[in-house]
Amino acid sequence: MNFQEPFRGGAALSERPPERLSLGVAARLSRYLQVLTQAKKMGKETISSQELADYTHVNSTQIRRDLSGFGKFGKRGVGYNVDSLVSQIRKILRTAGQHNIALFGAGHLGRAIASSDIFADHGFRVVAIFDTDSSKVGEEVTGQLTVRTYDDVRKVIEEEDIVVGVLAVPTEAAQKVADDLVAAGVKIIFNYSEALLQVPPEVTVHTSSPAVDLLYALYFYLT
Repeated sequence: MNFQEPFRGGAALSERPPERLSLGVAARLSRYLQVLTQAKKMGKETISSQELADYTHVNSTQIRRDLSGFGKFGKRGVGYNVDSLVSQIRKILRTAGQHNIALFGAGHLGRAIASSDIFADHGFRVVAIFDTDSSKVGEEVTGQLTVRTYDDVRKVIEEEDIVVGVLAVPTEAAQKVADDLVAAGVKIIFNYSEALLQVPPEVTVHTSSPAVDLLYALYFYLT
């Protein structure tokens, strides 16, 4: 295992507000954060750049370069402090704090997302779940969430300060939901459907596809 400089708590990184990150740096930092968050949940206190490289498929030299761009590190041989690095990357990505999510679709996928820690681990909280199926409205999804009628979307988005809409709906329904989210002022849409959404340039859409993730994994297996 390669040596790695230790991360000496929150003061190690610069306190000045970060410049706007390039897409590549932001994407890599997000991947580091995902691994670090899971490592923290597993009780791991330190992690080396080589371990991060093994989990993210990003070269360890690139990892050290990405992180050192935000501050100085101590002596070599210990590794990064997981808890501190999680906090600092969240500051760099400007995701520290709590952010509210509205989830659309109370089917199997929507319920699985609502019940998972996948968003909560990173400071995102599902505060509302909607469905157009009247037979599902009022059903309890988790201890704190019940399915709401779609007619209340705009009102809830304003009252709950929703910043992200997550689409777990059939492909044919996705564009209508996206249009309603845009009209309500939501700027980030996480799309689990296969629809190619048309949104204004100021709205960010991230489409999650298991097939794409498998292709990515297969590439590394074959090469």
